Order: sequence, then structure tokens, then C-alpha cells
Amino acid sequence: MNRLLLIPFLTAALGNGTVFSQAQTANVRIDVDASRIENRIPDYLYGACMEDVNHEVYGGIYNQRIFGESFEEPTPGMIFDDFSIYEGGWSASQGELDVKGTGGSKFVYNPVEMRNGSVEVEIKFDGKSGDNAGLITRVSKEAKGADTFNGYEISLASNGRKVAVGRHEHNFGHIRDIKVDCHPTEWNRLKVVMNDGRMEVFLNDKSIFVHNEDYPNLAKGKVGLRSWNSNVKFRNFRIKTEGIDEELQYRTTSQPEVSLHWIPVQTGDAKAVFIHDKKNAYNTNCSQVIAKKGGTGRVGIANMGLNKWGIAVKEGQKFQGRIYMKGSYRGIVKVALQSADGTREYAMQELQDVTGKWKKFPFELTSDATDDKARFTVYLEDNGKVWIDQVVMMGTGDDLYHNLPFRNDIAEVFANQELTFLRYGGGMINAKGYKFKNMIGDRDKRPQYKGTFYDYSTHGFGIEEFLQYCEAAGIEPCFAVNVDETAQDMADMIEYLNGSETSVWGKKRAENGHPRPYNVKYIEVGNEEVIWGDIREDYEKYTRDFNRIYDAITAKDPNVKVICGAQWRHDSPANMKMVFDAINGKAAYWDYHPWADVLTNGKETEQRLKEMKNFFMQWDPNTEMKCAIFEENGRIHNMQRVLGHVTVQNAVRRMGDFVLTSCAANALQPYEQNDNGWDQGQVFFTPSMVWAMPPYYAQKMASRHHKPYRVFNTAGEELDVTATTDEKREEVVLHVANTQNSVVTADINIKEFGKPSQIKVITLAGRLEDVNTPEQPERIVPQEKTLFATDNLKYDFPAYSYTILVYQK
Repeated sequence: MNRLLLIPFLTAALGNGTVFSQAQTANVRIDVDASRIENRIPDYLYGACMEDVNHEVYGGIYNQRIFGESFEEPTPGMIFDDFSIYEGGWSASQGELDVKGTGGSKFVYNPVEMRNGSVEVEIKFDGKSGDNAGLITRVSKEAKGADTFNGYEISLASNGRKVAVGRHEHNFGHIRDIKVDCHPTEWNRLKVVMNDGRMEVFLNDKSIFVHNEDYPNLAKGKVGLRSWNSNVKFRNFRIKTEGIDEELQYRTTSQPEVSLHWIPVQTGDAKAVFIHDKKNAYNTNCSQVIAKKGGTGRVGIANMGLNKWGIAVKEGQKFQGRIYMKGSYRGIVKVALQSADGTREYAMQELQDVTGKWKKFPFELTSDATDDKARFTVYLEDNGKVWIDQVVMMGTGDDLYHNLPFRNDIAEVFANQELTFLRYGGGMINAKGYKFKNMIGDRDKRPQYKGTFYDYSTHGFGIEEFLQYCEAAGIEPCFAVNVDETAQDMADMIEYLNGSETSVWGKKRAENGHPRPYNVKYIEVGNEEVIWGDIREDYEKYTRDFNRIYDAITAKDPNVKVICGAQWRHDSPANMKMVFDAINGKAAYWDYHPWADVLTNGKETEQRLKEMKNFFMQWDPNTEMKCAIFEENGRIHNMQRVLGHVTVQNAVRRMGDFVLTSCAANALQPYEQNDNGWDQGQVFFTPSMVWAMPPYYAQKMASRHHKPYRVFNTAGEELDVTATTDEKREEVVLHVANTQNSVVTADINIKEFGKPSQIKVITLAGRLEDVNTPEQPERIVPQEKTLFATDNLKYDFPAYSYTILVYQK
């Protein structure tokens, strides 16, 4: 399969897409006065939010094919013979299982798949920290990542006050919270009985909830345990199904001491030693030692990319990389591209002259075969000991976007969305180690850091790489900075990015390969600061952080517009006014994050934006502060999200220049590799394929048919409509969202435009749950047709659809 899946803007007759039952509704009327301009529409309306959540950067658009590049991830330690561990520290002793939980640690029993039967376990929390822990049932497609599995979750809260029941399909869907009352630091028995579509939940032998649903995707699967940020013990883990009635045993086997995302390689009768060294690193804290102590065969380590999903290679494809090594070894070190099991070798290069000091070894590998699940391997065939650190392998030539370190297939599809604005920020910037000066200079020396969404995040792709992508793609960039950055570091940052080549930090930028200033215009301070609670003292701290960073940035470049990243709370006007008063006259915009999963979210967003504008005017009638939507959030990427998105976009059009942009999150998402519930990518990808989700097309439709002015229109409640035009009134464009489950017929009357020569119609429609998949990557795409000219048009808007009508003179 081609690495680049071209995504055309399809032209076809309406009705050739998804077909579903639609009932007819009564007529509504749409009236448009093309001469009556209501407000200007921002050119930057069509935005997206990129951040390294769910590996959209490291493991995604960043061309680095090695995941676990610096060996900072710990070793697996002991493994359980019958169980697979997906994050968290799990250990067993005397029949009890102990877990030091992370966000979504999973412990899955492999030998049995259950449709009907029961599963139970006793749980005891440590009483010190945590959220919840419990059972997962009918588990399938499980992998590393908090919500990376399909199945049901039944969890007891760490305070003993509720049992939560949810549904997972590589996301989290809430089913019910059941109030309970138990002592969480004592043993509590949680039990689930499954009978086809019926699931009954018991706590301490008392039935507390019955759930009925016919859900074929979750009809059968494994069972397991799960902890969400909780330190907890389990015992008496039992299953009963189809003749099996047993307590599960925790048998373990020790594993080689190899960093988590690497695979030990040992062939023949070679004697191997693996050491995860935490003292002798080239970069950050850890390195990997491989040693051969005799016998014949190979000793080494292999890497299969993000979460071991495979490195895609094509025949004739060239990769370049580098590996840092030292050691007491006089033989040859070999690096190779191989099949997943190591039985076939597609390319190999010999490296030699390893010494007692760290040294960079460049390599070049050209594959002689095509394999979507290949691996990179480094190995020894002679006796000796080698330390390895900081392994990098990237594509070359056409695999690079504009010769930059980005996967061309992902970057090109993303650029073809025709965005006008891109924000690099979000929860990732709240991590303590997220600091600008760690992101510049030699990538091989940039330290890894404990990220918000991944504990071993890379700085190989940082703010400067983001700006380079925007520059190449022709998109206006904005990025956020950590609120704990110092004033001096922020002054140096803006000089590095916008200063002349003769300035101290501008010279460093030039030395790093970019002589021209980036001319950054928009910088946000923080992200969702004080989201954890409406705490005045924390909001006051934020204002001090904002003013410190604002003063440092604008002293170097007064043209930069600085954005407030404090969490906006419409129901806390006193605290919001305090923040407003402290930053008024400085902050150009206040970042607001609406939701767009629900069909009514557009109306809610418009109400909140009007409230925000009114507050600003009440607090200071002369203020110039406005709003920027830097995250339009949700947990879905289907047609329902399309309708949430386009109604939010219509709301922003009606707000005029009060809103700078509306950035839909998330920009990118690796297929079935989610670490959490943010299941809202617009561009999806695997190691060998890239395709777009329905919201991608909605954004592209809107951007492609942007007009700078909104004109007056009226419409019935059944449709959400905005009408736009250009300076010369050569076209009138209608953006129409039908959130009804039936066809809506509208009589459309356009005044002050004249008879159009033609009307172009572009429609995106489908069932609410419809998405595009690797098997059907163009299942939901825009359909286009041209209508004969008419002054008064009667048009049927399909159920659950976004339609653009372009009236042309």
C-alpha cells in the first residue's frame, strides 16, 4: 500500500455516499440579503490544535521512526506468564497483586475469551492517593495507553463512594455512576455477571446495577484489571465460564533488562547480557548495554516504532540515522532493517571503531523489500560489551516534508486541509520539563522529559520545528509556553525567534540553520491554567506569571500579541474580572475551550461567547481584548463531531472579529494507539497509511469557500445557517448545518444578488456514528454537484449534514 494516501476533494452526484432512512419534514424558509453586511469574518477562522497527546508528534508527524530513542523507559522486569501488562508497576506476592497505578494501567488475562459468565476480584486501596480501580471485561484490541482497548470497565472509586461503569472503544464512554458506601482500605469484592447483552454488577455480594445493551463490538473478549492513578491491591481474581471455574494464578518469568520499547535479540547459543544503565548516558539519564559473552549467534536489541506497531519500509526506500555508542568492543556492530521476527534482513550496515568514549555513528539503510511491520536492529556477532544511546532513524528525500524532519505523508495530507491557523499547545505545555531552551540546538542532545501525556517525551520536535512546519505549509502559527518560564528565558526566546541575525540569540538561530527570523505574531501564556478549581489565589498567581512573561516578550518585540491561557469560567465573574483587570491592555485575546461533541454545542458556544464579550464591555467599554478558541474539544471524530464543529463555526462567524480563530483539536491521531480519551483526531495514520476523518473534510470545505463578510439571513430553527460574501459580491456562500434526523426542505431566497449563473453544492452527510477507516478511508467525503440557475431555490438538506451552497454570478 502506498505510504501516501492521496485525499481528493471528490466531485460526484449527491446521493452516491452513505444511504440511510430519512423522513421528510415541513418546509422552512431561508432569506438572505446580500447587500446587508453584518460583520467581518476572521481569515484565521479555520484552525486546528496540535499537541503531543496520543503520540500525534513523537510517533507521528515527527519523522523519527525509533520510539524509545534515548532508553529512558524502564525495563519490563518480571512478566506474568498468562497476563499482559499495559503500563503501571504490577507485582505479585502470596496470592496478592499489587499495582502502582498510572493513568489507565491494565492487567489482561490472555488464555480465555468470555462472552457469558462471571468475573470477580477483591480490591483494597492504600488510602493515600488515587482515582479508581476495578475490572475490565470483554477486552479486545488492547495496547499501551490509558483507553487503548475495547471492552467494559467496572471500577470502584478510591473513596468508596461510587462504582463507575463505562464502555471503551479506544476511548471512554460513560454508562453510569452507582452510589455505594464501603471502606476502600478494606477488602471489597467487585463482581460482574455477563449474559449476552445483560451485565449485572455486584459489590460485596449485593447487586447494584443491571445494564442491558446489544453491542456487537463488545460481545466477547478477555478479562482484566485496571487502575486509574491508584495504588491498590487485588486478590481472589476468579472467572467462571463454559466449564471453567477457577482463581487465576500470578505466575511470573524474569525478563532481560532491556528498555521497554526495545526487544532483546539473542540467536543460536549466544550468551547475552543486557543492562539498563542509569548512570552512563549520552543523553538524559539512561543508556542500554548489550554484551555477548560467548557462543555463536547474535546479541542485540530491536525497535519497532511507536508501541511496537512496526516500521513501514518500501523496496528502495532509504533511511538515514545515527546511533551513539561506547564500550570495550573491538568487533563490528551491525545495524539493520529486518522483518518483525528477524528472519529476513532488508538492509544492513557495519559500524566499527567503538571506543571508551561516546561517539556518533551515522548510518544509511536502503530496504530491498516492502514490509509494513519491519524493525530496526542493532547487534553484535563478536564477544564484547557496548553501551548504546540516542538512536535516530528518519526517512529521506520524498519521505521528508520540504526536507524537514516530518513524515511527508502525514504533513502533506494535513497541509491539504487548507487551514489558516495552527496552535501548538494544550496540556503538554503544562509539564515542568517543557521549556523552550531545551528544544533548540542539536536534537541528539535535547533532554527527554516527563510529559503530561507520556512520561518519556522527546524535545526532538519542539516549538522551532512547529514553526518550520507552519512556514512550509503556509499556515499562521501560534504556540503556548509554560507559565514557569523565567523572564530572561522568554526574552531570549523571542530574540531567538524574531530577532535579527546580528543579535545574540538571533545568531544562534542562524547557526541552527534558520537565518531569517520567524516573525512570530501570537504566543499564549499557559494552557487552561487553574482548570483544577475556581481558586482565586491560583488565578492571582497566573496573572503574575502572565505579566512577567508578557513584559519580557514585548520588551523584545512589541508587535507580538500575547494570549491569556487562564481557564475561562462564565459562572465565576468575580475571579474572571480580577484576571481581566490584571491583564487588560496587555492580553490581546483570552483563550476559550468549548466542546463540540453534541449537536447543541454551537448554540451553547454562541451564548458563552456573547457572555464573554458582554463581560469585557462591562468591565472596560474601551477594552481591545477579544477571544481566541484555541481548542474546540471533544472525544469523537465522526459525523456527530462534524455537526458540532460546523455549528460552533457558524457561531464564530456571527461573532465577527471578536473571535480570532476556532482551532479544532486534535490535529492528528495514530490509529488505535490512544493513551487517553481524546479520540478526536482529524488526520489518522498508521506506519504506512494516512487518511482523513469527516471533521477534516468539514474544515476543508469551509476554508476553501471562505468569504470575508457575513450578510444578513434568517432561517428556521431546523437549520443552522450563515451567509457570506466577498468585497465585490461576486459570490454568496451559505453554510448550512442540518442537525435533524430527517431531511429538511428549504425555500431559499437571495436578495440583492441578481440571478446566479450557477449554484455549486457541496455536501457532507452520514449517520452520526460514521467514520472513515483503513478499510474504507473515503466512506464519508464531500459530494459535489452543480444546479441550474434560479432566483428562488427549493432544496432538500439531508439528515445530519453540512452543506455549502455557492451562488455564482
